[in-house]
Amino acid sequence: MPAMVSTRLLLLVGESAPFRKLSHVCWTARFHSSVHFLSRVDHNQGPLTLTSLGFKSEFGTTNENRISKPKQPNSPIEVSKSKVKVVKSNGVKAVGVKKPLEIEAAPFSAKSFSELGLPPLLIERLEREGFAVPTDVQSAAIPTILKNHDVVIQSYTGSGKTLAYLLPILSEVGPLKKKPLDGERDKEPGRKTDIEAVIVAPSRELGMQIVREVEKLLGPADKKMVQQLVGGANRSRQEEALKKNKPVIVVGTPGRIAEISAAGKLHTHGCRYLVLDEVDELLSFNFRETMHRILEHVGRRSGANPGGTKNPLARQAERQTIMVSATMPFSVIRAAGSWGRNPLLVQAKSIIPLESVPPSGPINLSGPTSSSTSNSNLQTQAAVASLPPVLKHYYCVTKLQHKVDTLRRCVHALDAKSVIAFMNHSKRLKDAVFKLEARGMKAAELHGDLGKLARSTTLKKFKNGEVRVLVTNELSARGLDVSECDLVVNLDLPTDSIHYAHRAGRTGRLGRKGNVVTICEESEVFVVKKLQKQLGVPIKVCEFTEGKLAVTEEEEKILEVVG
Repeated sequence: MPAMVSTRLLLLVGESAPFRKLSHVCWTARFHSSVHFLSRVDHNQGPLTLTSLGFKSEFGTTNENRISKPKQPNSPIEVSKSKVKVVKSNGVKAVGVKKPLEIEAAPFSAKSFSELGLPPLLIERLEREGFAVPTDVQSAAIPTILKNHDVVIQSYTGSGKTLAYLLPILSEVGPLKKKPLDGERDKEPGRKTDIEAVIVAPSRELGMQIVREVEKLLGPADKKMVQQLVGGANRSRQEEALKKNKPVIVVGTPGRIAEISAAGKLHTHGCRYLVLDEVDELLSFNFRETMHRILEHVGRRSGANPGGTKNPLARQAERQTIMVSATMPFSVIRAAGSWGRNPLLVQAKSIIPLESVPPSGPINLSGPTSSSTSNSNLQTQAAVASLPPVLKHYYCVTKLQHKVDTLRRCVHALDAKSVIAFMNHSKRLKDAVFKLEARGMKAAELHGDLGKLARSTTLKKFKNGEVRVLVTNELSARGLDVSECDLVVNLDLPTDSIHYAHRAGRTGRLGRKGNVVTICEESEVFVVKKLQKQLGVPIKVCEFTEGKLAVTEEEEKILEVVG
């Protein structure tokens, strides 16, 4: 009886006035608020340790495993240490806040994928694709997911988050999975042809990119084990492929997945994994109905939990939920608490219970903030978290009619081979491409009004070097992964610091060097200054003279004093 009383009281607190004020932050609070607060019951108050997560016995490293390629000087492993110090320096006082996992004891900087418990065949495929050393976020996320924890993976753009969740999934499902030990039986052999993982992405481009990553690892013989279900493509063909190929992994956009599921052509009740990539985008009101269906059907076996409300957490026990985002606004924290089972927040060098993240500041990477400006501070923190650390930022002042020519001179001055230029209005893209092509620079446009074939063809040409400058709108700011991209140019200013960070994240991926240049008018300089202040990174004023990028000396001195 006392236990029932305490639970009822906890649910009443969840519906109290202070929490109602937060309902505008995320629509998911209305769906699963009771589940969210029940998930806080029965937790240890001590610090999270490697042993408590179950890593020590299986993932202990040997001297032989430690021998590997030396770290690259500009790798994200080196750079991200400074980020972690900033997190630690901002101690937010809150009751029951748990300390991060001890870095020295955790496999946060593994020297090889074999240290993380992946099967040999999968490691061979990784080596064939040129992946030898896992990034920090992969080192933290892979063993955590393998231990069946629901997780929220948060790391800056280009840090390797896609492989961080794909690798543990492929080690458990499909042809590359671990072989059962002697005396063990394969888990549920009757489900070998069923869909075992559903990966949801907010855009067609990101969905297709994830499919390509899976196909590379599976190889030509087994690439039919993954099926793409994205909008804008022929639905009947996708349904036929599902029936014929019997994939174990499905990757798609919310609308198309929900559409085929509602038609009875997609059976996901027995699914083991649900991945929500770019989960902050999936929280958009546009995805509300489709996401609700996906969350209710994926990993929900028919006949499970009769009565429905007697044990809400039991309904979540049948699937493992993995959420991924470069940013971590509080809306994501609330949603993750509702959708997952006691999820862990996994970052490059920390693993903490998500519930220990204080509501006043999800992830403060920019120092102490004032509570009076909490909304803007949350945006700033999210933007800083998603900004790749190895980037140089510049801005150049010019007149509106000279912006495209300044872009051309910028590309030549930096000798950039692969450039993404952002504009805010798709109608102006064609004009910019025409001007670049007229001056002998190979360019192409990419936006939502293009058909699927045109978009995929343009992306293919850009990735193989046939197109030097890709002129696009905000469509490509998320998910577009072109590792060779060495320059991002803002022909139009981004609307806020988060959009700036996501655009900038198209270059400098996986620790590579990259440049971000914002071309603005005189009247827009104050916006650049505001972005510089919010992001905490120097954005130097520059000019392009005699084929070179020149930073103004006065501005350089000011930046040195500020730094």
